[in-house]
Amino acid sequence: MQICSANIIYKFTLGNTKLINWIIFLALSLVWGSSFILIKAGLTGLSAVHVASLRVLSAGLVLVPVVIRNLSVLPAKKLGLTFLSGILGSLFPAYLFCIAETGLDSSTAGVLNALTPIFTIIIGAFFFRNKVPAIKILGMLIAFAGSVLLYFNHANILPGSNVLNVLLVVLATVCYGINVNLVRQYLNEVPSLIIAAFALVTCACIALLVLVFTGYFSLNFRNADVMWSTVYASILGIAGTAIASVFFYMLIKRAGVVFSSMVTYGIPIIAVGWGLYFGEQVGLKEVGCMLLILLGVYLANTNKKTTYKT
Repeated sequence: MQICSANIIYKFTLGNTKLINWIIFLALSLVWGSSFILIKAGLTGLSAVHVASLRVLSAGLVLVPVVIRNLSVLPAKKLGLTFLSGILGSLFPAYLFCIAETGLDSSTAGVLNALTPIFTIIIGAFFFRNKVPAIKILGMLIAFAGSVLLYFNHANILPGSNVLNVLLVVLATVCYGINVNLVRQYLNEVPSLIIAAFALVTCACIALLVLVFTGYFSLNFRNADVMWSTVYASILGIAGTAIASVFFYMLIKRAGVVFSSMVTYGIPIIAVGWGLYFGEQVGLKEVGCMLLILLGVYLANTNKKTTYKT
């Protein structure tokens, strides 16, 4: 009887754990899927560098109290890794995506972001000695092909856009892939909130310097475009970087590397939805390329024989 009760409690707890993981997964998809249209809104009155810097700065400011209360919690030997995590997971991607969206629409950027799990697997294989079955390699190739086709078939490539814009998004997903493996491998024992707080606060210092030396504080804040762009960039930082980063680090430790990186399944759906709502053009060819990318990502994550723990 006791054994039976224990089994019931175990199954109930396990079920709740999976449910919580999926709730976090869906919330991250919604928040990060909305980030691309917020970037586009921010660019209406500010430069890409200003939007990215405000995003990181606002995220860091929100988490300053957490850092102050936990100065003694993070081991000194982990400070460098935490800062590196902030650089790879927040600072670099913030600038890369903002610059890229000066030549790509938000829906395209959101779909290309789905390459993150592919680079998570590749980096895990090359630097963390994770085995890569043939099905994963096939998935990577399909996703890559879909990305290339998406660029050449897109109906709404903006004036002045070139392959560099796409490569900037791809580079951002490489940064994400490195960061996911880094956190899982070296910061797994550090609380999620602590990682996000220390990483973003240190990166916020860099972002503040960028704002100072690029003349942001000399702008005319009575101008409606400047004011609203600042608001959009700040919302992006608070929700899309600070809060979302805390939950993402939590998800990595709760559900594993691959499951966490698969949040990019939901991001394109949200990103494309917002793009359509605000008048961005998405034709049948683009939808086909998006599905091809997602198929590749799906195949790259279906084989259960991988050495990743999920």
